[in-house]
Amino acid sequence: MNVNAFGIDLGSSNIKIYNGNDDTYFMEKNMIAIEGRDTLFAYGDSAFDMYEKAPDNIQVSFPVVNGVIADIKNMDTLIHYFVSDLSRGNIRPADFYIAVPTDVTEVERRAFYDLIRDSNVKARRILIVEKAIADGLGMSIDVKTSQGVLVVDVGYDTTEVSLLSLGGIVLSRLIKVGGYRFDEAIKAAVRREYSLVIGSKTSEKLKIAMWEVEAQNKNAVVYGRDIVMGLPVEKEIATPLVYEALKEHFDTIIDNIRQILERTPPELSADIYRHGIYLTGGGSLVGHLAENIAAATGLKVNMDEEPIATVVKGLYTVMRDSHFASLGVEVNNGK
Repeated sequence: MNVNAFGIDLGSSNIKIYNGNDDTYFMEKNMIAIEGRDTLFAYGDSAFDMYEKAPDNIQVSFPVVNGVIADIKNMDTLIHYFVSDLSRGNIRPADFYIAVPTDVTEVERRAFYDLIRDSNVKARRILIVEKAIADGLGMSIDVKTSQGVLVVDVGYDTTEVSLLSLGGIVLSRLIKVGGYRFDEAIKAAVRREYSLVIGSKTSEKLKIAMWEVEAQNKNAVVYGRDIVMGLPVEKEIATPLVYEALKEHFDTIIDNIRQILERTPPELSADIYRHGIYLTGGGSLVGHLAENIAAATGLKVNMDEEPIATVVKGLYTVMRDSHFASLGVEVNNGK
């Protein structure tokens, strides 16, 4: 049975929206391109195609930074156009479920509500779901039981480490390490070792391709600008360089997981020992991260088949399953 509702996961890099009207979800880049002062030029994947290529009169940007809304006006515009596209231009009154990180200020949390209220999408009700709770549900975990569940969500700008039990969050830590830091580390290493300047998109592709290239026992081929000659060139990049560039950030994530484990009550620690760590988020797909976490903690690391979509799948569960409906907290104007 279809429901007139939307579930929204506002990622720093990608936006995921579940459409209850046709029981599907979509994902596009959470980006906007503005021409001049305020003329919408492109949004979503189309804006991403222009990233690092646009002339000065077109500004391409991410409205969400470090997991919070940094540009409310542009994010309002994006939400309106995405919902309009999903509604085929006929926006009708609907309920909106939006995932929010735990370790944000009340002002930052309130901004998620204001976003939906002010984006002209005819919201009947606006419900907040803790992002870590949605992650757990999206990985088919019954988060309302007394079982302790440790979820590590590695996103684009941030990593959220959360301990769940009885439908709530016992401990949580949000750190500013994620896919963006990975990309920047790779760019810096390639510049240092090969005197080659590469863009963020190339760095991201190199990061994603590392597993496949290693399996084939090959070097990765990238294109960029030679610092010495100032000319575009093609070069082969050794994959061990990529791993060494990422190792420092892997260690930061592991240190924060350890800090949460050290504070975990003994009974919940026993659950984590039995079931392991649940690793999710787009950044979790980076080669060697899961095995580094497993080696450093001695715990099993569980991963979903679609780690980039676990939050939006969890929102689907809150919307569809009456057993978990209470996990969506309605926000009222003025509260």
